[in-house]
Amino acid sequence: MPKMKTHKGAQKRFKRTGTGKFKRAHAFTSHMFGNKTQKQKRKLRKSAIVAKGDEGRLEKMLPNK
Repeated sequence: MPKMKTHKGAQKRFKRTGTGKFKRAHAFTSHMFGNKTQKQKRKLRKSAIVAKGDEGRLEKMLPNK
């Protein structure tokens, strides 16, 4: 059986935390900031944790991470 390959797109977008969860960046952070409130822009700066339902998919895409 060959080794599982890491999904390179997922590898660039997700990092593992110390507790084993996956960390991700927020969407909607590239342009059109005039339409967003200061509070919204401030919250988008911080990273977020991947939802529980998506963790299984990421485990398969990132087997060695």
